[in-house]
Amino acid sequence: MPRKNGKPTTEDGVRPGARLLLRIIGGAWRGRRIHFPPVGAIRPTPDRVRETLFNWLQMDVAGSRCLDLYAGSGALGLEALSRGASRVVFVEVDTGAGRHLSQTLQDFQCDRGAVVTADVKRYLAGPSEPFDIVFLDPPYADRALADICSRIEQRSWLRPGGLAYLEDAASAGPPDLPPGWTLLKSKRAGAVGYHLARRDPPAAA
Repeated sequence: MPRKNGKPTTEDGVRPGARLLLRIIGGAWRGRRIHFPPVGAIRPTPDRVRETLFNWLQMDVAGSRCLDLYAGSGALGLEALSRGASRVVFVEVDTGAGRHLSQTLQDFQCDRGAVVTADVKRYLAGPSEPFDIVFLDPPYADRALADICSRIEQRSWLRPGGLAYLEDAASAGPPDLPPGWTLLKSKRAGAVGYHLARRDPPAAA
């Protein structure tokens, strides 16, 4: 095992048992820190990307119902709760990450968040409910954005007029969207490509 300053580390330089750290950047919990374990492929959305995203969403988050898929550290859903979302459902397959996220909600004394430990595709195959905002940040190697967006559309997990945040490797380019979705925003930050899309409401009769 590699070593750093004389202490054992994993291949990516993290000491076994270490906890990673990020912070809430806006809202009621601004400045509060989130600790999370270095589990699997968890890759929190960088601060500057989250700041841009929530600038895009600033008129939409308060009172919204959000679905955070591939939640990982919970950074996106927690940021939404900090900014007034009425409810956030976090879906994360890793049991350790899910337990840690549940503890974070408890530490924040927040009863507006629910953690579901499940595979995202299996979760989306279950009984659906329409959300106002969906956060979708799968492992880049999975190339899953187009497939998951299609599943969201097929089961109406996003209400008409609802918004979807989509994150992928910058090299992947703009996401392939289901018919009836519109790409509103698209940016790059280093190796991260991030986008905001809308599920269009039905045309007026």
